[in-house]
Amino acid sequence: MRKSWIAMALGAALVFGAVGLDALAQGDGLELDADAAAAQAEEATQDQMSFGRIVTNSGFLGVVLWIGLGVCSVAGFALVVDSFITIREKKIVPEALVSKVREAMEQGDVMKALQHCEEDPGPLSNILSAGFSNVQEGYDVIQEAVGVAADLESERLLQRITYLNVVANLAPMMGLLGTVQGMIFAFATLGTQQAGAMQQSLLALNIAQALYTTAGGLVAAVPALGFFYYFRNRATKIILSMEGLTLDLIKVLRDVEVVAE
Repeated sequence: MRKSWIAMALGAALVFGAVGLDALAQGDGLELDADAAAAQAEEATQDQMSFGRIVTNSGFLGVVLWIGLGVCSVAGFALVVDSFITIREKKIVPEALVSKVREAMEQGDVMKALQHCEEDPGPLSNILSAGFSNVQEGYDVIQEAVGVAADLESERLLQRITYLNVVANLAPMMGLLGTVQGMIFAFATLGTQQAGAMQQSLLALNIAQALYTTAGGLVAAVPALGFFYYFRNRATKIILSMEGLTLDLIKVLRDVEVVAE
């Protein structure tokens, strides 16, 4: 009898132990499933916020706007590089040309000075050529021709810089249009989705995607605007220097004689 009670006690202990282990295993499994679900949700959120998904989820108009912002960024970079190369005083007012023209003018040889300008084309040579070509018409005509040529060369020089201002004004407008589109999507989600965690998630996602276009527009516009003012002031300084040098070189044409070759 005693042995039977011992056997029954051992059997009950084994049964309860098995049940406890099974419950513990189920509890660990639930915890692991919860962690896996949380990790999967976080990964999905990160995937939704990747740049590629932001562009593709913004609709046809959003994709077009992102392409436009990319074009503005590339154009702005190219214009900045071009301005660094072309808007230089040594390139616009070559010292070698100035020395040759000054030497020819000191000798009173206008045709030789004109030949030097034709051999080294550029803004300064175009202005001087306009004056030297009208030397027989008198000093007043020379001054008028030089003034017109200087205005034309200044407009050509500043026209290249103006495109930077176009980029600086166009990029934020495109970003703002993308933001308006994103806000429309956000309010559409607010009106069509039932209140809950899903609605809040979609609403926040739409607003984030909307603000990305504004950020993209500002990233393209801010450097373009800064370089526009920098190169405009730089070009204005060079133009004023070039006009003063031109007046200094042609002042001797008041009483110079043309030397035929």
